[in-house]
Amino acid sequence: MSSSQDLSRDWKIGITMGDPCGVGAEIIMQALAEAPARQRGHFIVFGHQPTLARAAALAGLDPVFATPDAPGPAGSIVVADVALASTDWTDGQASAAGGDAAYRFIEAAVRACQAGVIDVIATAPLNKSALHAAGHHFDGHTELLAHLTGSKKSFMLLASDRLSAIHTTTHVALAEAIRRLNPARIVDTVVHADAHFRELGVARPRIAVAGLNPHCGENGIFGTEDIDHIVPAVRQCREMGLDVSGPISADTVFHRALRGEFDVVVAHYHDQGHIPTKLVAFDETVNVSLGLPIRRVSVDHGTAYDIAWRGVANHRNMKAALDYGARMLGQARVFGEPADA
Repeated sequence: MSSSQDLSRDWKIGITMGDPCGVGAEIIMQALAEAPARQRGHFIVFGHQPTLARAAALAGLDPVFATPDAPGPAGSIVVADVALASTDWTDGQASAAGGDAAYRFIEAAVRACQAGVIDVIATAPLNKSALHAAGHHFDGHTELLAHLTGSKKSFMLLASDRLSAIHTTTHVALAEAIRRLNPARIVDTVVHADAHFRELGVARPRIAVAGLNPHCGENGIFGTEDIDHIVPAVRQCREMGLDVSGPISADTVFHRALRGEFDVVVAHYHDQGHIPTKLVAFDETVNVSLGLPIRRVSVDHGTAYDIAWRGVANHRNMKAALDYGARMLGQARVFGEPADA
């Protein structure tokens, strides 16, 4: 996403409510309740207002709701109430109605972003089985957003103040991830990581490319993928003038990044990047989609059906996502400095 987008008007972040049967409405209302009143006008929630009102009541909140056309007094929570085909859903259960609602919230937010009404989309979680039950056959938010925007590719970045990782592959079987590994895919991933961190204000991002095999294959003893694919990709990136190191054994590269040696690590399959980032900053790690013509950030957890609508959902990750969305627009944190680790 280019940083040339016109932000001369007040910046706006659109928040999609996610699956109404999950924790989305709860974490959104609690997060916005903790945002300074002067900041709430920067957010538009794309969702179902009765469900949001119910979530507010569950948390003991009494917000003033407004609409995008009539924003209301300072401190109001602006809701774009999306028309739904059905509200026949049950708390804590996957359903076609809930999956379709989540789809419609995202679709409305994407159209608003494409029209310049909002600058970033922040997504609350959806459920893949509910989405599929509603006839929307996508593997998750990223694939759905790529479809709605006509994008041919996208990249998943897990980001926090402590550790960030971008993935060359995500929601595929491990065997398929290995099959897909090639120099072009790795170079493309590095280029998008470099562009994103430059947009965040990092003058020369330091990027580490993880090895695939144990100890990067030990010169071919444990596999040749590192030699055949990663080494030439790193060489090409360096020839492009990028600050890239690798391949570096995955059992050390994340530790080195955590110490501050690198800004981001390129991981090659889902768990290679997800396990270390969630281990060190579970509540602060957010999911960022790169390679799309729109900006998107998300909480990095699921619908949590098992605890939904019990008043116990933790909204800390939603606050982190909204802070990161503001950072993507060159703005200060909405919620102040991060909590101590």
